[in-house]
Amino acid sequence: MSISQLDAFRGGDKLVRIVGHRGARGLMPENTLIGFEWTLSMGIEALEFDVLLTKDEVPVIVHNHHLTASTTRQPDGQWLPDLEPAIAQLTYEEICAYDVGGIDSNSEYGMRFPEQMFLSNIKVPRLADLLRLITQPRFSRAVLMLEIKSDPHATDPKLTRTRTVEKVVQDVRNTGLSHRTILHSFDWEILAECQRIAPDIPTSFLTQLPENDDHVGEDSSSNFGKHLQNAASIPDLVAQAGGQLWCPYIKDLAAKDIERAHQLGLLVITWTANDINDIENAIDLGVDGIVSDYPGRVQHALLSRGYAWMPKPLENQEEFPRFPGAAAL
Repeated sequence: MSISQLDAFRGGDKLVRIVGHRGARGLMPENTLIGFEWTLSMGIEALEFDVLLTKDEVPVIVHNHHLTASTTRQPDGQWLPDLEPAIAQLTYEEICAYDVGGIDSNSEYGMRFPEQMFLSNIKVPRLADLLRLITQPRFSRAVLMLEIKSDPHATDPKLTRTRTVEKVVQDVRNTGLSHRTILHSFDWEILAECQRIAPDIPTSFLTQLPENDDHVGEDSSSNFGKHLQNAASIPDLVAQAGGQLWCPYIKDLAAKDIERAHQLGLLVITWTANDINDIENAIDLGVDGIVSDYPGRVQHALLSRGYAWMPKPLENQEEFPRFPGAAAL
């Protein structure tokens, strides 16, 4: 556990880390540079986001394996029709023709996030764009929980996994940010490739038991949980697979599993906690960190207990830079 980026996800006495989910999806357009910059500028050090490869093998930050109708506008400003093109079938240049700065408030997905800002002229970012953003001195403490998605429609899944991991790791290494990145996935075969190709970068194992309902408007991850259904101890499986972090779904949290994970030396970061009762329960159970679309809700829950989400700065160490003018907000 000597790898430096793990410390940014490590909890402690009255310390629970906060991870901004897709930036801060509840408030800002998800998986966008402006959303990431806003979240970091408000003092959230860790980001969780999703990466896929385009047709021309450019790693881009997108959650679903297709452009999503409820969050994508065409060049004429109209919402994308239901026939949603696959990311793997579009070049990066073709993807740049679309605007992902808003959410359709009349869609089922949009109804989940009525407070999200509506922006225009926002493009799907490349992974390299976000990596360059956090090389700025003001974001020198930012860390990335980089989720690599598994393409269910790949004609050669093994080759696709390998090429995706290779391209992602290449981008991370090109910006010198291996020490600030964690590789993260539901697909444990992808994580095995991560360990083979980049043994110096920690791996984070996402889990969701298959009995949970899928989330409206999002690609399902339930297929990846089938092997966990009758497992005696999921943390033991994660440790045996070489993971350093275990990331269980918020509805699957159990005290005995968190205790066991900590006994095994795993950090426990739960996703995605938006409801205040879920947030409070996660804190009670002793997780190391909480992934949320609403980082502010987690902040207030922690503050009400006298907890923090960042350790106190060392002597002569500056606090995390904030958005210009934040003191006046």
